[in-house]
Amino acid sequence: MFNFPDIIEIPLASWIDSGMSWLLQNLAGFFDAIGFIILQVVVAFEAVFQFIPWFIMIPLVGLAGWKLVNSWKMGITFMAMLLLIGTFGYWEMAMLTLSLVIASVFFSLIIGIPIGINMARNDRTEGMLKPLLDGMQTMPSFVYLIPALMLFGMGKAPAMVATIIYAVPPVIRLTNVGIRTVDKEAVEASKAFGATPRQVLFDVQLPLAKPSIMVGINQTTMMALAMVVIGSMIGAKGLGMEVLIAISRIEVGRGFEAGISIVFLAIIIDRITFSFSEKNEK
Repeated sequence: MFNFPDIIEIPLASWIDSGMSWLLQNLAGFFDAIGFIILQVVVAFEAVFQFIPWFIMIPLVGLAGWKLVNSWKMGITFMAMLLLIGTFGYWEMAMLTLSLVIASVFFSLIIGIPIGINMARNDRTEGMLKPLLDGMQTMPSFVYLIPALMLFGMGKAPAMVATIIYAVPPVIRLTNVGIRTVDKEAVEASKAFGATPRQVLFDVQLPLAKPSIMVGINQTTMMALAMVVIGSMIGAKGLGMEVLIAISRIEVGRGFEAGISIVFLAIIIDRITFSFSEKNEK
């Protein structure tokens, strides 16, 4: 009596499985091309970060901490964190993780900022995309691994796709909010002086919305870092893989070293990206 009636059932899982089968049968070449492009970008970033020696990278990050965060103490802290990662034996893994994060943020910005601009300029688009963004942000991150794995196979490409889907909503939302909160008088004044819609967007709205957009980039970067770790479950190498191996072997020390290395990277990335929004607000 208290059980839900079996006759009332929506076969959503079957519909989704059928849709995925159709995509695999009809658009396999399209997804192979996307996976190839993503993989080439990731490999390019990896080549850059692995080409720079550790004794040059560490001072560069320290200089960035000093100049961007406006604190020489923060610069020294960043250098100390990177040195600790090196002493743990995870320097190469950290650079691989950083490459995946930067590449995923690169794609997220290419996708997210234009969508956010379109949402800000079209109320109907905003109304349609808001529920979708809500679902993307509340969906468990592990769920994204399943379709990415089916469409792109094992490796870096599916991990990147899952990371992009998971990390792109903040930059879309905050681009939309930033443009919508631009002073209407500034927009009207620019139009009164004969500015075209393109000039209003690039010369007025985007510069004034830049602090909000930078916060969105910061949040997207942090979410990408979190998802890249999960992406190690489907073949993405890096610090996440070390955490996964430590869990499977119950090696507490190894897991702690890899975990604290991820924390150090997160702190460095967070403070550097957040500093851009603070400077723009000033």
